Amino acid sequence: MRVAIIPARGGSKRIPKKNIKHFFGKPMLAWSIEAAIKSRCFDQIICSTDDDEIANIAQKYGAETPFLRPKDLSGDYIGTIPVIAHAIEHLQSNGNKIDLACCIYATAPFIQTTDLQNSLKQMQNNDLDFCFSATSFSFPIQRSIRIKSNKRCEMLDSEMFQKRSQDLEELYHDAGQFYWGTPQSWLEEKLLFSNDTMPYILPRHRVQDIDTMEDWKRAELMFKVLQDELV
Repeated sequence: MRVAIIPARGGSKRIPKKNIKHFFGKPMLAWSIEAAIKSRCFDQIICSTDDDEIANIAQKYGAETPFLRPKDLSGDYIGTIPVIAHAIEHLQSNGNKIDLACCIYATAPFIQTTDLQNSLKQMQNNDLDFCFSATSFSFPIQRSIRIKSNKRCEMLDSEMFQKRSQDLEELYHDAGQFYWGTPQSWLEEKLLFSNDTMPYILPRHRVQDIDTMEDWKRAELMFKVLQDELV
């Protein structure tokens, strides 16, 4: 079976109740659940949460909540991989044979069903541990600067100053939407970004990390433009 696992803890600090805060008429979490359902990629869609309110909302929009996540996996410094591994262990202990598990973030309103479908094919057609959403940086990171304690700046690599932007290698980053993986890779907590991983590339205009209220506002503006284009 293929399972979607949506981690959504209740202790968001920078944006309180971020996972269920309303975004264009529905709880943020609902966008991820509905995309997973519409993609028809999954035999089961579960939400891993430590919060009863989140669990109830997840159920309302079509996800299952077969357990409440333990406190030792719900802190501020807990990574995603142990949370997904815990969910897989729970499912396997109840007799489920998992072929692939896809982590879908709860704050991914730009996720599209076609991306889930096409990235699944990419995962199936290659010998991979993981396949994840990625996008390119909008500016060459080789020419990054840092601001020092005295408010002055310096380049991370001053040798890059004389190089033209078009001559620099295009680099990519995690788009923060979804991560396909074999159950063994999740359980063994393998390195996510490695030679055994293949990125699924998304256009930059459909990628926005949402960690702060500034991120949230930018996401609203981007989402409105995308919605208007589809009308």
